[in-house]
Amino acid sequence: MRTAARAGLAARIGHRLAELGLLSSCGAKLQDRVRAAMITADSYDRMLRWEVRQIVRALEGTEIPVVLLKGAAYSIRRLPIARGRLVSDVDILVPRDRLDQVEASLVRHGWVSEKPEGYDARYYREWMHEIPPLRHKERQTIVDLHHTILPLTARLHPDPEKLLTDSEPIDGHALLRTLSPVDTVLHKATHLFYDGDLNNALRELVDLDGLLRAYADSPGFWEKLTPRSRELGLQRPLFYGLRYNARLLRTPIPEEVLLAAAEGGPVPPVRALMDLLVTSALEPGHPDRSHPGKALAGWLLYLRSHWLRMPPGLLLRHLATKAWMRSRSDTKA
Repeated sequence: MRTAARAGLAARIGHRLAELGLLSSCGAKLQDRVRAAMITADSYDRMLRWEVRQIVRALEGTEIPVVLLKGAAYSIRRLPIARGRLVSDVDILVPRDRLDQVEASLVRHGWVSEKPEGYDARYYREWMHEIPPLRHKERQTIVDLHHTILPLTARLHPDPEKLLTDSEPIDGHALLRTLSPVDTVLHKATHLFYDGDLNNALRELVDLDGLLRAYADSPGFWEKLTPRSRELGLQRPLFYGLRYNARLLRTPIPEEVLLAAAEGGPVPPVRALMDLLVTSALEPGHPDRSHPGKALAGWLLYLRSHWLRMPPGLLLRHLATKAWMRSRSDTKA
């Protein structure tokens, strides 16, 4: 349970045990820990849904459609993977030409930028796929306001207009939308294999497994998946997402879909290296023991993500600037 909690999966395991009728057969101490994790996750989910309502209230009158991403979308859609997730930030996607209007509306209702000025603010606004996080002054909740799903400097450039156009409305919510099932899967795979933060990588892979299982019976889902990845230029993250779900979690994926996705994979030596690094990095590890191999794999994948998200010259400039800022901060301290 400590390992599961470290991986962000304790409550999800609890819900699965309850669904299988196995929770009551666990020992009393284990039941207490599992139920505590489930209660905590359920409280996060209620807070998340309430926060979404506050965002909608703040944007009333703008008539700007808001596309919920990640945990907020799973929760509003009542997807099975939403049960047991620990998430408090709300990620939303809006058209880039309406970004200033949405930000201004949120600021009027109590959200403030965590990086209002300086280098970090410029870094977000000029190069990233989102503005600096907005934190509510009273509730301390965070909104991540996106205008696309990858940094503007990244090697891949999925068209946000296509994502917005194919987004689907949520019944009972005039302004709220979520990505289509196919785009939701592609976004999850892209987030997992192009993001430098691997602290929750195993949970993200389990999320992707849950999405694939939830949408498996949707009409046309498998037929649309690989063509849509080519349309958005996201063949490589889809390949990795399907490959490691099938290998590590035994996700039921049609063989023809795996073969089609393999066309977007890397050359065999790179594929073998990624197999080694991803398998090591996703291992949650024991809470009381060090894991040098896991740490090295995570560090190398972290470097890879930066390499993919920024051209070399800009990356060196960014790292040098951040190192200089840290040295100044240490000197002042």
